[in-house]
Amino acid sequence: MRLQAVAVTVSLTVALAYYVYVPLPHAIQEPWKLMLLDATFRTTRHLASFKDWLGLNDYISMPGPESSGGVVPGVKVSDITFAGVPVRVYEPPAGGEGHLRRGLMFFHGGGWALGSGKKGAYDIVNRMLSDELNTVVVSVEYRLYPEVQFPAPYLDCLAAAKHFLSPEVLASYAIDPERVAVSGDSAGGNLAAAVAQEVHGTHLLVKFSVQALIYPVLQALDFNTPSFLDNQNIPVLYRTLMVRFWLQYLGLDLSLQPDVLANNHSSLDHSNITRELRARLDWTLLLPPRHKKGHKKVIVEKGSEGTATEVPGLLDVRASPLLAGPEVLAKCPRAYILTCEYDVLRDDGLMYVRRLQDAGVTVTNDHYEDGYHGAFSFIVWPFDFELGQRVVRGYFNWLKNNL
Repeated sequence: MRLQAVAVTVSLTVALAYYVYVPLPHAIQEPWKLMLLDATFRTTRHLASFKDWLGLNDYISMPGPESSGGVVPGVKVSDITFAGVPVRVYEPPAGGEGHLRRGLMFFHGGGWALGSGKKGAYDIVNRMLSDELNTVVVSVEYRLYPEVQFPAPYLDCLAAAKHFLSPEVLASYAIDPERVAVSGDSAGGNLAAAVAQEVHGTHLLVKFSVQALIYPVLQALDFNTPSFLDNQNIPVLYRTLMVRFWLQYLGLDLSLQPDVLANNHSSLDHSNITRELRARLDWTLLLPPRHKKGHKKVIVEKGSEGTATEVPGLLDVRASPLLAGPEVLAKCPRAYILTCEYDVLRDDGLMYVRRLQDAGVTVTNDHYEDGYHGAFSFIVWPFDFELGQRVVRGYFNWLKNNL
């Protein structure tokens, strides 16, 4: 019996190690901690799939506790609405009366389907930012899939942004209208970029001074860029998961995933995807040489029928800010774009850096050679990473010097 127990224990240990283990590049620090975090996420997704099979759920969700706020007790937190959109407002501790403060609007990530700015690392980072940089931070709780699809999350964020930028609202929070930022990570970075483009193309009296985009999602036409291929199995954002998020956001059937992974949805026979549009995300022209890594562009002559026509959101700059024309980009505010070497979205960010620069916009590209997707949120125990601390500190330092 004792030998049997030992055998069972060894078998379970080996099975667990096999489930947890993911091959990672040597440059990634704290690899086992990242593997455990990834295993936690994968387990959540598997449970969601099982619930879907049982007919109980059709959606992956990752619930999490709201932050207690004890990290920065002096920050005033209010849950209110801006133009009917729920927001959480963080006001710095009292002091410095008579001096105007910075303002920042933040959109959280999560594939337009997960997350909340009120929970975990997002809440903690926004409290810290409010306190350290004397900033009024507004975190937007935009609606998520499956309740809504594109363009609802974007419209929520745009409505909240226009409300925030009104002179009356800025004055009520003692915010300097010359020092207002828009920011977001991942899908939130997508929303921040799209909102910045729209706001700076309008006649609003106050516009954003800067935009800070943290590994943003920026296009859905090419899922065969070098970073999508090289990093497709790097935690925590796998290539297949990013495609699923896009399909959900744009209201496409999830069964189309193989076609989309092969770029069949953006084949040359789609006449409405013009040569000009393709050039705006041509990584062979826009990426630095070291990131091309000998890859060849995946071009499909004839692919899925009707996808681009039937799903106009696929070519809508509000969903894919990288597709915006140079005349739109030229009006955008100064930018901070954080990219990570081991992230499927690396090339989206690097291409946007280049396109903004070509349009005359000043851009700071904060690139982490040992970075991976999600690092900005990995600052809370038990998954607090040294990389996460560096990423957040770099973001804070840039805002301190540029906002």
